[in-house]
Amino acid sequence: MRILIIEDDTLLLEALTEGLRQWSYEVSNPTDFSHVMDSFAKDRPHLVVIDIQLPKFDGFHWCREIRSVSKVPIIFLSSRDHPMDMVMAMNLGADDYVQKPFNMDVLLAKIQAILRRTYTYEEATSEVIEWNKALIDLKSGGIYKDGQNINLTKNEFFILKVLVRSNNKIVSRHELMKLLWDDDQYINDNTLTANITRLRHQLSNIGLAEGLVTKKGLGYMTVTL
Repeated sequence: MRILIIEDDTLLLEALTEGLRQWSYEVSNPTDFSHVMDSFAKDRPHLVVIDIQLPKFDGFHWCREIRSVSKVPIIFLSSRDHPMDMVMAMNLGADDYVQKPFNMDVLLAKIQAILRRTYTYEEATSEVIEWNKALIDLKSGGIYKDGQNINLTKNEFFILKVLVRSNNKIVSRHELMKLLWDDDQYINDNTLTANITRLRHQLSNIGLAEGLVTKKGLGYMTVTL
């Protein structure tokens, strides 16, 4: 299991990292607090531990950004004891709130409980992928880039997911329609064309229209820009 710790206190970060690695967790942390989402996309954590007081943007900001693309569990750490901090954290979608100073064994127990609850009935893997600096959550259907989110229909998102998973490789129209049909999304040739057109228009809102390429007579592909 991978855990991303967003914490600027070096001593606390080292203690957390050591304690979690003793239990065989893979631990990472962002090196640039202006680009936390880059670390989130690269490290694909199963759980995030985040402090409220951080350089550049606070933990609430990054919680919002993560929640816009992922349902990954989030635990807040804070030395602040104002009840509204806890209320805000929970309203933003945090799974728990731990006040500093805390007992490492207690934090570990909370992490283990949340991971068991989250991943017992599903494959223990993060399904957030990065494509041309956009984050795509394959479970929730969220697409995030440069502070913007776009909303796709079920068919549009399914098509994008198939193409991005085969990035830089052509997927034929026949294969796309077959996959959509098998997924109970009944679609014919004209409907596929309309969905591709709408998808490309939606991607233009985040500057990625050119990332969806039509290969005449062959099919479609996404490319790295």
